[in-house]
Amino acid sequence: MIKEIYASQVFTDKTMKEYVSPAHIEEYHRCIESGKSLPMETANAIADGMKKWAVKMGATHYTHWFQPLNGGTAEKHESFIEPDGDGSVIMEFSGKELVKGEPDASSFPSGGLRATFEARGYSAWDPTSYAFINDGSLCIPTMFFSYSGESLDKKTPLLRSMQALNRQALRVLSHLGDKQTKSVTPMAGAEQEYFLIDKDMYLLREDLRICGRTLFGSKPPKTQELDDHYFGSIKPRVSAFMKDLETELWKLGVPAKTKHNEVAPSQHEMAPIYSDCNRANDQNQLTMNIMRRVADRHNLVCVLAEKPFYGVNGSGKHNNWSIVTDRGENLFSPGKTPAQNARFLTFLAAFIGAVDDYQDLLRCTVAYAGNDNRLGGNEAPPAIISVFIGDELQGVVDSIINDSSYSGTTVKPIKVGVDSMPLIPRDTTDRNRTSPIAFTGNKFEFRMPGSGQSIAGPNTMLNTMVAEKLSQFADALDKGEDIHHIVRSELLSHSRIIFNGNGYDKAWLEEAEKRGLSNLRTTADALECYLTEKNVSLLEKHRVMSRTEMAARDEIHIEKYCSVISIEANTLMDMVRREIIPAVSLYQGILCNTVSGRLQVLGSDAPDVETKLCKELATYNCKLSQYLAELEKKLESAPPATSYKASRYYREEIFSLMENIRKVVDEEEKLIPDKYWPYPSFRRLLFSV
Repeated sequence: MIKEIYASQVFTDKTMKEYVSPAHIEEYHRCIESGKSLPMETANAIADGMKKWAVKMGATHYTHWFQPLNGGTAEKHESFIEPDGDGSVIMEFSGKELVKGEPDASSFPSGGLRATFEARGYSAWDPTSYAFINDGSLCIPTMFFSYSGESLDKKTPLLRSMQALNRQALRVLSHLGDKQTKSVTPMAGAEQEYFLIDKDMYLLREDLRICGRTLFGSKPPKTQELDDHYFGSIKPRVSAFMKDLETELWKLGVPAKTKHNEVAPSQHEMAPIYSDCNRANDQNQLTMNIMRRVADRHNLVCVLAEKPFYGVNGSGKHNNWSIVTDRGENLFSPGKTPAQNARFLTFLAAFIGAVDDYQDLLRCTVAYAGNDNRLGGNEAPPAIISVFIGDELQGVVDSIINDSSYSGTTVKPIKVGVDSMPLIPRDTTDRNRTSPIAFTGNKFEFRMPGSGQSIAGPNTMLNTMVAEKLSQFADALDKGEDIHHIVRSELLSHSRIIFNGNGYDKAWLEEAEKRGLSNLRTTADALECYLTEKNVSLLEKHRVMSRTEMAARDEIHIEKYCSVISIEANTLMDMVRREIIPAVSLYQGILCNTVSGRLQVLGSDAPDVETKLCKELATYNCKLSQYLAELEKKLESAPPATSYKASRYYREEIFSLMENIRKVVDEEEKLIPDKYWPYPSFRRLLFSV
């Protein structure tokens, strides 16, 4: 079944052969490989073939599918129909319509690149990513840029960074004696974590509907303490969703491979097989959209917030990153003798040096309001960037730094005392779940991205950072320097970023500070590092983003961060004023009537349990009233969301006060019977599916 449906909704190279002549296909591939513009004759031929295929598959519209700077996807649908002059229509779609679209650019985040009265923007076909059919429309992956040429999306810088990495990697490989490799491609695979909750309960939570996460909620007696949900048996309702999801993803050519329960109740994960960074990014955006749609069919809601429930694990998106040649060779593959693998050690040193030099920039790629609630928790890496490489590679690195011979380690099979069990080889490194970046055999796993974010930003920066290091290596090799000396110098200079210990240990905070590593705990801390001259120079040098494009993104990040916290604060005030305080007051009235009735029957000997409870609730409601008045004043006094001062204000003044309100509400919830509490509790949300 899988073979029959896989990529059936995708205009792949195989499908193209049925609808486009070999000559035009050859020209199409030649232009992709060379980077030259596609001739209009070839574009027309491909567009005609694409239209015929799409119409045969039942599509009635086409859309340029792009990824604006709001972190999601956007699409404007046009039907294929064109009047033919005699009152009927024909199905039309030309190369001009395939290659370029003209959406309104004024209503998307632009960071000042476009004024509202300057509405024109362009979407340009990305021929390196396959078109596909989704919900009756032919979707054409495109780049999105302004009338004056600046990128207004996440795809364009990603594609530029892939080109930069390719250029510099080829320079280094040439010096290492590799004259056969023609291109180098960064690869990615995003493990997608998510929560599934009942839709009926979701609709009763104003915070979930508006903010995507709960703003309060008392922790139930049991969540993940028994470790019984992780990799546990999948419940029938969830299993039905997962099967439906996989089918939809396979139709769209998304190589969904792994599914399992995650640590927290109602939390799950889907992981795909690797693909190049561009397609991996497109497919992950598509995956999140399909997840939401499929969940709705099952009367569920797929929650992609990074920390939707306080007190239980949040959701991340582990980004597995590597570099592969056009001959299929993984440049991060150590081989059987990593100490003697010059190519592997060169690229390993480049990665380690790049992360150390640009740790603040990498931290910025995962800095936003939702991730602030997750990073540093017991299920997520700390905000300090470090690289885990494991014992064997650490031994190799130490031997290079110390200029000593490497004796290696003898890897013995695992023995568990069962004679019938076959020999299981032991991996050369253990797994470190506390590290933000970990080497996992032939790739680096960047664990800081949040569940709901685009992987385009992190991969753009990883590509560019490593491209810069490879550029430095290539320049040194051009001057005749020895590769061993280059690698040793790099590892010696940047070994501080390597940490194989427990990232949750408080001692690591002190150790990291001694090493001079940055600890950018919140988005407000991180954003101030984004536009440093070092970071701007990096992206300008490799033609990934201009200073203007970076400044625009900086403005967007600040505005979005402040806006998200503002929306959450106003939602919280609305829920507490309209529902929480009245519900508590209602229950207090019931308690008072109970106390009054007992006094009439028992006199002064009546038990005072209800009286104490009533006073306790009254105290909490008074606190809430005071906090709400204070929060309202702080929101009114907030500076415009255009500066680092504003982001710090929203974090330190607004968000901290919201946390105080949450704590009071959570205490009240513990004292109120479910039938009087106005919102579904965590007990019901997490254990109802």
